[in-house]
Amino acid sequence: MSQVLLVDDDPGVLFTLREVLVDRGHQVITASSGAEALTRIDDAAVVITDLNMPGMTGLELIAAIANRDATLPIILLTAHGSERVAVAAVKAGAYDYLTKPFDIDEVAIVIARALEARRLRVANRRLAIEHALGRRIVGDSAAMRRLLDATARVATRDVTVLVRGETGTGKEFIAQLLHAQSKRAAGPLVRFNCAAIPAELAEAELFGHARGAFTGATSARAGFFAEADGGTLVLDEVGELPLGVQAKLLRALQEGEIQPVGSGRVEKVDVRVVAATNRDLAAEARSGGFREDLYYRLAVVELVVPPLRDRRADIPALAAELARRYGDKFGTGPLAIEPALVDALVQAPWPGNVRQLENAIARLAALTGDTMLRLADWQEQNAASHAAPAALGTGRPPIDDPDGDVGSPELGPSLKEQVEAFERGVLARALAAAAGNQSETARRLGTSRVTLVDKLRKYGLSAKKSD
Repeated sequence: MSQVLLVDDDPGVLFTLREVLVDRGHQVITASSGAEALTRIDDAAVVITDLNMPGMTGLELIAAIANRDATLPIILLTAHGSERVAVAAVKAGAYDYLTKPFDIDEVAIVIARALEARRLRVANRRLAIEHALGRRIVGDSAAMRRLLDATARVATRDVTVLVRGETGTGKEFIAQLLHAQSKRAAGPLVRFNCAAIPAELAEAELFGHARGAFTGATSARAGFFAEADGGTLVLDEVGELPLGVQAKLLRALQEGEIQPVGSGRVEKVDVRVVAATNRDLAAEARSGGFREDLYYRLAVVELVVPPLRDRRADIPALAAELARRYGDKFGTGPLAIEPALVDALVQAPWPGNVRQLENAIARLAALTGDTMLRLADWQEQNAASHAAPAALGTGRPPIDDPDGDVGSPELGPSLKEQVEAFERGVLARALAAAAGNQSETARRLGTSRVTLVDKLRKYGLSAKKSD
C-alpha cells in the first residue's frame, strides 16, 4: 500500500483528495505548507503539491525534495491557465502536473504511473550501486529504505559522516555505500580500526612517521590518511581513539593537513572521513570522554543503522541471500530454508544483529548434509552449544569475518570446530553421492582411502567397504 503526501494550504482540497485516495487504497498524509511537507517525506512514495502556497511555493518545494530524494515523484496541482508554469516545473524535476479542477480518475492514473516510476528509479539506482559494490543490497523494510535513501543523498555531498549503530548492524557496509556513490568512488577506500591499534601507535598509523621517529621505525612510512588521499578513510570504532590523537584528527579534518610523527613537515591531504561507532559519542562528548569539537566535526551528517529487530521484514531475504552465499562458498549448491525456520528467524531477538544472523546461517550451512536448512537442525545446534533456543545461534561470527569477536567461550563454536563441521558436511555429502562406497568417495574427494577412513572414523560416519 503506497503512501501519498498531499500538500496544499486549502483544507477543502486536502480533505477531498484525501477521501478519494483513501477510498482507492492509498495511505495518505497531509501537510498545509511546504515547510511542513519536508518534515513528512521520509515515508512518502509520491507527493502531490499545490503550486501557489504562502511561504514555500510548490516550485521551491519541488527543488527541495529533488535535492533530498531524486527518486521521489512529485505531481503539481495548478490552476487553469498556469500550464506554462507547470511545464517549467516538470523541466525542473516534477513528474507531472494536474490542472484544477481535476478529474478524480485522471488523478488516480497519474499517481499509478508515478508510483511505477518511483519503483523503477529505486530499482535502477540499487542496481547501479550493486554493480559498483560488486554485491547485492538486501533490505526493503521502511527503516532500511530510509537509511539507503539518506545514504544516497549524503554520498554525493563531500562532508564528513558519522555512522552509528549497534555492533553487527552493518556500519562498514554503509561506509562502503557512501564511498561507492560518491565522486571519490574511483579513489581509494581505506579502513582504519581504531580499536585494533595500541594507543601509542595510533598516531603513527594514522598520520605516518619519519625514519627514526621511535624505536623500531627503521624507515619512513605513510599513514592511513596519506593512503586514502583522493578517496575515503573509514575510521571504525572512532570512539576508541586516545584523546591526544583526537586533537590531531581534528586538525586534519579542519585544515586538511597532517604531520607524520617525528617529521617537521606538514602534508596536505584530500580525504573524506566516514567515522563509525557503536557508542553514544554525543553523551561522551558532554561528559568529557570524547572531544566535543571533534564530535561536531565528525557528525556533520549522522546516519543511524537500525538494529535487526527494527527491520524484521528484511530477515527472510537476508537469510536467503546468506544461504545462497554460504552454499556457494561451501560447495553445497543452492540452499533452501525451511518455512518453519524462516518464521523462527523472524521472531528471534538477534542481539548480535546481522552478524549474528550470518553466523547462524553459516553454521547451519556448514553442518547440514542436505540442501535444506531446517528448524530441527538449528534447535539441535543451539542445544549443543548451551544457547537459549530463542537466541538462534548466538555466537562467533563466520570464519571469514575479520571484525568478529574471538576468544570468548560463551560465543559458541571455535574456528577449529566450524572448520571440522564444514569438513564433516563435505564428507557426508560425498558419501551419499557415492552410495557409501569408500573407494569412490575417496576418488571424488581427491584423497587416499586410508585418509578417508581416518576421517570417517573421526566424525563417526559409516560407509561400505571398498569393492
